[in-house]
Amino acid sequence: MAKIVSVPARALSSYVLHPTARLLLRLGVTPNAVTVAGTVGVLIGALGFGARGELFWGTVIVTASALTDALDGTMARLRGPSGKFGALLDSSMDRIADAAVFGAVAYYLAGEGNPYGGMVAALVSLAFGQVVSYVKARAQSLGLDADVGIAERLERLLIVGVGGLLGAAGLEWGLPAALWVLSVLSIITVFQRLIHAAKSDVVPAGPAAAGEPGAPAGPAEPDGPA
Repeated sequence: MAKIVSVPARALSSYVLHPTARLLLRLGVTPNAVTVAGTVGVLIGALGFGARGELFWGTVIVTASALTDALDGTMARLRGPSGKFGALLDSSMDRIADAAVFGAVAYYLAGEGNPYGGMVAALVSLAFGQVVSYVKARAQSLGLDADVGIAERLERLLIVGVGGLLGAAGLEWGLPAALWVLSVLSIITVFQRLIHAAKSDVVPAGPAAAGEPGAPAGPAEPDGPA
């Protein structure tokens, strides 16, 4: 299934991200620096503003900072081949930022009396958002393909952002509604990725697949989750 914002994202990449990425690279800014700066911005917006109920500024700061998730990747592609640490750093910072956003939202809604079960929806969104990312990473480590899903990280943050703006406009139901929608989409995405990965798990025909005596043993099963 196509990603929700795939077409707008391509337009944004062509007209905004590429020129900005080239400028930053000329100034000597590294993709890793942009990754860390974006995460710090998300932490400030979520914990410094959103958790205190300042939904408008929290949403604006988090959304602007989250755009660096696309910017650092664009910079890395334009710069050319480099080490693998950048990908690890990016993934780690994403998990920290997501925890801050949904933790802050859950904290705020709990203080408001948990309207429409919004705090529960925030925690469900956080949990399944982490699983969405884990399934893709684990599948790739096993040589499987799980790069599908209706609600990836950018879509999830945009949905929360819309809910935050609705809440800032005085619509009490706006943020909880967005979180419940996100919960459902995140659960769907987990199963989309699992199903797609299962379909990509094609065992080559031969003695090993047939279990014939003397066939070479396959790779050992992993000890546990990475």
